[in-house]
Amino acid sequence: MLLLFSGKVYPLLCPYFNGSHATYSFVENSTNCLGESCLKKEYAISKEDALIITDVQNDFCPGGALPVPEGDQVIPILNDYIKIFKKANARIFATRDWHPPNHISFKAQGGPWPPHCVQQSEGAKFHPDLKLPSGTTIISKATDPLREAYSGFDGTELAHTLKTQGVTRVFVGGLATDYCVKNTVLDARKMGFETMLLLDAVRGINVELGDVRKAIAEMIKNGAEQATLEDFPEPLEAPPAEDPDTELLEKKPLTRVETKKKARMRPRGRYKRVRTERG
Repeated sequence: MLLLFSGKVYPLLCPYFNGSHATYSFVENSTNCLGESCLKKEYAISKEDALIITDVQNDFCPGGALPVPEGDQVIPILNDYIKIFKKANARIFATRDWHPPNHISFKAQGGPWPPHCVQQSEGAKFHPDLKLPSGTTIISKATDPLREAYSGFDGTELAHTLKTQGVTRVFVGGLATDYCVKNTVLDARKMGFETMLLLDAVRGINVELGDVRKAIAEMIKNGAEQATLEDFPEPLEAPPAEDPDTELLEKKPLTRVETKKKARMRPRGRYKRVRTERG
């Protein structure tokens, strides 16, 4: 389909009314446009979509055993994504490292990392500012002491659960860009899911300068797309201000708790620009 505007012809890749998946609208004076006008992608979330929040745990945030630089900065952004997916009644998953004390990745066993995210420890808990709603599915990974398992799909039921629930597209954010996020994204692509990297909701370790940049390039090369909050239609209303304790979610990840709480109204207007990771 072609669109004629101001005497110029532009390809309209996807009609604006095309249903549950990515839509494209013709906008003027938008960011990153060539010339005066360009096409802006917008994602309309449906029940065929899932948000995968990767390893936003205490040990990976400032003050933890293996902190990702600025790792806690993804939390308010992820909370906004949670609101969007919750409003659409779409699936939300949260992966976590759930290591035994003798895990192969620890230095005492010859691995590269200090002990972190040990099962039942304070460091293994999700960061308290991450507002995981009731109904979030918790995926515990790297539970085998002899398997590294960076990916949320490695040795878990994540792929089976997604397919059983009819999910065809996943949006991935969290920690860390160059390890667990990268491997989760690559496995999602291998398993046939349309995969979006939430570039404003990830941070990396960057052990070697350029690791984050290389990780993002590898994900894109393997078919992942990049998205930020600006690519989503603005939410008109926030979900309830408080959700059940995350610890309850960890014990009963598939249980939905009905609550009646007064919703906070979110100011209208486009999302403010937030930093995206470039590495």
